Amino acid sequence: MKNEEKNEPLQEKLIGSVESVIYSNEENGYAILDFGTTENELVTIVGTMPFVAEGDELVVYGKWIHNPKYGRQFQVAQFEKNLPSDSAAILRYLSSGAIKGIGPKKAKKLVDVFGEDTFDVLENHPDWLTQVPGISRRMAEELSEEFRRQAGVRSAMMFFRDFFGAALTVRIYNTWGSRAVEKAKANPYALCAEIEGIGFEKADAMAERLGLQRDGIERIKSGLLYVLSYNQSANGHTCLPEEMLHEAAAKLLGVDTERVREAAAMLLSEQRIRKMRTLTKAGERVYVYDRTAYHWERTIAERLALLDRQCIRIENADINGFIQREERGGVITYAHLQKEAIASALENGVMVLTGGPGTGKTTVVRALLRIFASMDLRVALAAPTGRAAKRLSEATSSEAKTVHRLLEMNFSEGKRAEFARNEQNRLTEDVIIVDESSMLDAPLTAALLQAVKPGARVILIGDADQLPSVGPGNVLRDIIASGRFATVALTEIFRQAQNSLIVTNAHAINRGELPQLDVKDNDFFYLTRESDRDIALTIADLCRNRLPRTYGAEIVGGIQVICPSRRGESGTENLNRILQATLNPPAYHKREHKVRETVLREGDRVMQIRNNYDLLWERGEETGCGVFNGDIGIIEEIDAEEKRLSVAFDDRHVSYDFSGLDELELAYAVTVHKSQGSGATRSLVKS
Repeated sequence: MKNEEKNEPLQEKLIGSVESVIYSNEENGYAILDFGTTENELVTIVGTMPFVAEGDELVVYGKWIHNPKYGRQFQVAQFEKNLPSDSAAILRYLSSGAIKGIGPKKAKKLVDVFGEDTFDVLENHPDWLTQVPGISRRMAEELSEEFRRQAGVRSAMMFFRDFFGAALTVRIYNTWGSRAVEKAKANPYALCAEIEGIGFEKADAMAERLGLQRDGIERIKSGLLYVLSYNQSANGHTCLPEEMLHEAAAKLLGVDTERVREAAAMLLSEQRIRKMRTLTKAGERVYVYDRTAYHWERTIAERLALLDRQCIRIENADINGFIQREERGGVITYAHLQKEAIASALENGVMVLTGGPGTGKTTVVRALLRIFASMDLRVALAAPTGRAAKRLSEATSSEAKTVHRLLEMNFSEGKRAEFARNEQNRLTEDVIIVDESSMLDAPLTAALLQAVKPGARVILIGDADQLPSVGPGNVLRDIIASGRFATVALTEIFRQAQNSLIVTNAHAINRGELPQLDVKDNDFFYLTRESDRDIALTIADLCRNRLPRTYGAEIVGGIQVICPSRRGESGTENLNRILQATLNPPAYHKREHKVRETVLREGDRVMQIRNNYDLLWERGEETGCGVFNGDIGIIEEIDAEEKRLSVAFDDRHVSYDFSGLDELELAYAVTVHKSQGSGATRSLVKS
């Protein structure tokens, strides 16, 4: 298979057969094999080699590497597989369990009867199998079907190896099965629509090599959907202006705009895209969605409007009574806007509370929790990320869950993530309070609102000045901009927060004012350095020496470096290398594993960089699924023998297969987007 990571030249070739399978991952095809070469040498080969079994005859291409624990190994970048041809090799192959339903005894019976024709009989003459004692007609059909399935796998591997790497080929076959080759030849662009990890460019390159026309309508339709999809994932847009979409697609595909309009009309008639007309100051503007994004936004709008209408209103006199009871005894006195926020949350089915740091949002939440409890209303506290949910729990002394956990995320038989709480099985709580709502993306918000029962209240809390979510949509800001729902913006900075220069400088910047940079005895310090290199060295010194010396050694684990960019000497990539060497240097008792150019070491701080709903975690005796973009943890253990690495995300422990480590990166330094839980860039169209 082609090397998916680098286009490195294939250095050497080995020919031989698989002696034993030491390790094999069925989902991604990664395998470790004992391999007997034609030169009578037994070697260990490693790499993505799906659907291999003992007795398989392989030609492998790659290079020799040295594993610190296991010594010399051959790293496979590409391989070819042939079925064994002589009776002894066929017997060994079938005895290995490569064909479900055939073990050593049955394999010997088959080879004794059919010899070197055994494979031909299995594939083309299943009725002949009944000649073998103990094989019924039904069993013969099942064995033949399984063998043909394996033949389909081999066919797929041979066909797709010219276009994709082995891991993607495994994904294609697991999704499409025996029709994979036929389906891909008929329409290569279906690959980017249905197979995760195959973008338009790869499908387009395959179509070109297969001789498909560049102005073919299926290519243009796929290109249009790709532009919409790309702008969802890379730029966070759920839709694009129609003319801008057409122009971007025409430029990407190198075709006439009129041909693009023709393809767009077909997609519209097939209901694969949807249009929405909006009146602006400049006149009418048409926006285009793919059908999934249209469903998200339509669901959010309709459910918010319905919840706001259905909520039972509370009388003003009762609201004033609640607030006065909270203030009675002089323990707390609410500011005018805080009282307005409490009243608005009680009066409306949907309410938005915004405000920068130090403006008292948490104080309002605590008051609402007490008031709703006195009304015998059940409240659910939630936040989009684990870190945000933990902070909310600590601030309110009440349990807060991630939105995913609140909705009871689980998996269908096909391992597709889904929520147990939905329109058919709604949440039982009477009030849903979601903190850090600026991090809510459109699909998660739609799922949440579908699960809220009629008559319940939804209170969204966040800072409208924060960056948008990592996923598509700008939900909080759009809800506020709609003007349809009650919104209270807290602006007063309270006395305890006024003592924080971080807080006051943040508000100054939001007002368009220069921050105060010359104070040396507060929680905000400004240091001037003339070059990126000096910045990086100063940060390393602060983390290793100056901050621990001032605040205590225990602070080291709580230091987070935040950067505007990944690139450059003061970007996260370089800073992570420097800080890893400074804070967690190599040691004889710390095991390591290299992923591309990054060394992961026990004790390293790492971040999950994409949502993975398949990962299992353990918390004591409790287990669950899902680790999400922005979750930060510490590498606990690296097990080279088992090819696994474990990470502690606070109190959740997650085990990663080595093949899945591209989802982790060092997190001593993170970008501003990642620190907030967002990783989206926001340029309108990139193609």
